[in-house]
Amino acid sequence: MSVKRASISVIAAAAVVTLAGAVQAATLENLERERGIVIETLLDPSLTPRQRQDKIAVSKRRLVDLERMVLRDKSLAERHDPVVRKAFDNYDLTFLIHASVEKNAALIDHWLQQVGVSTHTLMNARLGRR
Repeated sequence: MSVKRASISVIAAAAVVTLAGAVQAATLENLERERGIVIETLLDPSLTPRQRQDKIAVSKRRLVDLERMVLRDKSLAERHDPVVRKAFDNYDLTFLIHASVEKNAALIDHWLQQVGVSTHTLMNARLGRR
Protein backbone atom coordinates (compact mmCIF):
# COMPACT_ATOMS: atom_id res chain seq x y z
CA MET A 1 0.00 0.00 0.00
CA SER A 2 2.85 2.43 0.77
CA VAL A 3 4.47 1.66 -2.60
CA LYS A 4 1.19 2.47 -4.28
CA ARG A 5 0.93 5.79 -2.41
CA ALA A 6 4.54 6.61 -3.22
CA SER A 7 3.99 5.98 -6.91
CA ILE A 8 0.85 8.11 -6.89
CA SER A 9 2.78 10.90 -5.16
CA VAL A 10 5.56 10.69 -7.73
CA ILE A 11 3.08 10.80 -10.61
CA ALA A 12 1.24 13.74 -9.05
CA ALA A 13 4.49 15.63 -8.50
CA ALA A 14 5.56 15.01 -12.08
CA ALA A 15 2.20 16.25 -13.36
CA VAL A 16 2.46 19.43 -11.28
CA VAL A 17 5.95 20.16 -12.57
CA THR A 18 4.90 19.50 -16.17
CA LEU A 19 1.80 21.67 -15.93
CA ALA A 20 3.65 24.49 -14.19
CA GLY A 21 6.14 24.65 -17.05
CA ALA A 22 3.38 24.66 -19.64
CA VAL A 23 1.31 27.33 -17.91
CA GLN A 24 4.16 29.75 -17.25
CA ALA A 25 4.48 32.09 -20.21
CA ALA A 26 7.75 33.80 -20.98
CA THR A 27 8.20 37.45 -20.08
CA LEU A 28 8.52 38.62 -23.67
CA GLU A 29 5.27 36.95 -24.69
CA ASN A 30 3.47 38.55 -21.74
CA LEU A 31 4.88 41.93 -22.74
CA GLU A 32 3.74 41.46 -26.34
CA ARG A 33 0.23 40.50 -25.23
CA GLU A 34 -0.13 43.51 -22.90
CA ARG A 35 1.31 45.87 -25.51
CA GLY A 36 -1.26 44.60 -28.00
CA ILE A 37 -4.03 45.34 -25.50
CA VAL A 38 -2.76 48.92 -25.06
CA ILE A 39 -2.59 49.54 -28.80
CA GLU A 40 -6.05 48.07 -29.26
CA THR A 41 -7.32 50.41 -26.52
CA LEU A 42 -5.61 53.40 -28.13
CA LEU A 43 -7.34 52.70 -31.45
CA ASP A 44 -10.78 51.57 -30.21
CA PRO A 45 -13.34 54.06 -31.56
CA SER A 46 -16.12 52.74 -29.30
CA LEU A 47 -14.46 54.00 -26.10
CA THR A 48 -15.14 57.40 -24.62
CA PRO A 49 -12.06 59.49 -23.83
CA ARG A 50 -12.54 58.78 -20.10
CA GLN A 51 -12.84 55.01 -20.64
CA ARG A 52 -9.77 55.05 -22.86
CA GLN A 53 -7.79 57.02 -20.30
CA ASP A 54 -8.78 54.65 -17.47
CA LYS A 55 -7.89 51.51 -19.44
CA ILE A 56 -4.57 52.94 -20.59
CA ALA A 57 -3.66 53.98 -17.03
CA VAL A 58 -4.11 50.39 -15.84
CA SER A 59 -2.23 48.94 -18.80
CA LYS A 60 0.64 51.42 -18.46
CA ARG A 61 1.36 50.19 -14.94
CA ARG A 62 1.39 46.60 -16.17
CA LEU A 63 3.56 47.48 -19.15
CA VAL A 64 6.13 49.27 -17.01
CA ASP A 65 6.47 46.16 -14.85
CA LEU A 66 6.59 43.80 -17.84
CA GLU A 67 9.15 45.94 -19.66
CA ARG A 68 11.39 45.88 -16.61
CA MET A 69 10.99 42.12 -16.33
CA VAL A 70 11.98 41.62 -19.97
CA LEU A 71 14.97 43.94 -19.66
CA ARG A 72 16.16 41.97 -16.61
CA ASP A 73 15.35 38.50 -17.97
CA LYS A 74 18.74 36.76 -18.37
CA SER A 75 17.17 33.78 -20.15
CA LEU A 76 16.32 35.97 -23.15
CA ALA A 77 20.03 36.54 -23.78
CA GLU A 78 20.42 32.78 -24.18
CA ARG A 79 17.57 32.52 -26.70
CA HIS A 80 18.73 33.12 -30.25
CA ASP A 81 15.38 33.06 -31.99
CA PRO A 82 14.25 35.83 -34.35
CA VAL A 83 11.45 37.01 -32.06
CA VAL A 84 13.87 37.94 -29.28
CA ARG A 85 16.31 39.57 -31.68
CA LYS A 86 13.57 41.60 -33.35
CA ALA A 87 12.16 42.70 -29.99
CA PHE A 88 15.47 44.16 -28.88
CA ASP A 89 16.27 45.60 -32.34
CA ASN A 90 12.97 47.53 -32.22
CA TYR A 91 13.42 48.98 -28.75
CA ASP A 92 11.09 51.94 -29.33
CA LEU A 93 8.18 49.66 -30.20
CA THR A 94 8.89 46.79 -27.82
CA PHE A 95 9.50 48.93 -24.75
CA LEU A 96 6.77 51.42 -25.57
CA ILE A 97 6.38 53.01 -22.14
CA HIS A 98 10.11 53.39 -21.45
CA ALA A 99 10.77 54.78 -24.92
CA SER A 100 7.91 57.29 -24.77
CA VAL A 101 9.15 58.55 -21.39
CA GLU A 102 12.73 58.80 -22.69
CA LYS A 103 11.51 60.85 -25.65
CA ASN A 104 9.16 62.90 -23.47
CA ALA A 105 6.22 62.08 -25.72
CA ALA A 106 2.69 60.89 -25.10
CA LEU A 107 2.22 57.16 -25.54
CA ILE A 108 -0.02 57.50 -28.61
CA ASP A 109 2.23 60.12 -30.22
CA HIS A 110 5.31 57.97 -29.73
CA TRP A 111 3.61 54.86 -31.12
CA LEU A 112 2.22 56.68 -34.15
CA GLN A 113 5.64 58.15 -34.89
CA GLN A 114 7.27 54.71 -34.69
CA VAL A 115 4.78 53.17 -37.13
CA GLY A 116 5.23 56.09 -39.53
CA VAL A 117 2.02 58.06 -39.02
CA SER A 118 2.25 61.80 -38.50
CA THR A 119 -0.30 64.51 -37.80
CA HIS A 120 0.11 65.64 -41.40
CA THR A 121 -0.73 62.22 -42.83
CA LEU A 122 -3.72 61.90 -40.50
CA MET A 123 -5.06 65.30 -41.51
CA ASN A 124 -4.68 64.45 -45.20
CA ALA A 125 -6.29 61.02 -44.88
CA ARG A 126 -9.60 60.47 -46.61
CA LEU A 127 -12.28 58.03 -45.61
CA GLY A 128 -13.15 55.75 -48.48
CA ARG A 129 -13.78 52.25 -49.68
CA ARG A 130 -11.25 49.95 -51.19
